[in-house]
Amino acid sequence: MAVYELTLPVDNETIEKLHVGDIIYLNGQVCTARDQAHLRLKALDEAGKPFPEDLKCAAIFHAGPVMKKDEAGHWYLSVIGPTTSIRMEPYADFIGRIGVKILIGKGGMAEGTRKAMQKYKQVYAQAVPGCAVVLAKGVTGTKDPYWYECGMPEAMWPLQTKHFGPFLITMDSYGKSRYDDVQAHAQAVEEEILKTLWPPFSS
Repeated sequence: MAVYELTLPVDNETIEKLHVGDIIYLNGQVCTARDQAHLRLKALDEAGKPFPEDLKCAAIFHAGPVMKKDEAGHWYLSVIGPTTSIRMEPYADFIGRIGVKILIGKGGMAEGTRKAMQKYKQVYAQAVPGCAVVLAKGVTGTKDPYWYECGMPEAMWPLQTKHFGPFLITMDSYGKSRYDDVQAHAQAVEEEILKTLWPPFSS
């Protein structure tokens, strides 16, 4: 396991240094994007229109932050935690193709993402659920959101970060996935338990 302090945007060489089990902290802009943001980004791409932010070599956080405004009317982050990433699986190849290099969320993603990460040189990082306040300490500011009409969680927030994390690399650009390891271990444990049952039980 290695620990890396990364400054965004990142290049392929940086991504290739990262392996499952490594820990990263991020510095620079990280955009939140949930279901609606992915849908709108895809629509812009299909229409040949520019994205509101440059996502090439960028990081996207599958998260719905809780934002507030100060007395001057400026947005600031209260708390932020990951949302379930598998909902964004249909956009795996698209997100890779437009140049996003780091995906952050919870629960992992599926085979489409694994293939995209090998093809486009990306990584997926697990944010620890329940640490929303800790993660918020790494956010120093935000630009105004895009698509706020979709609601606060679904809007895309361009967050400015410093030592943002920690995030655990659980899928890397070499096709390795921590979730495969967990599933294999769980299956092995299940088989051992089934052997102890009487009468014999077969799965």
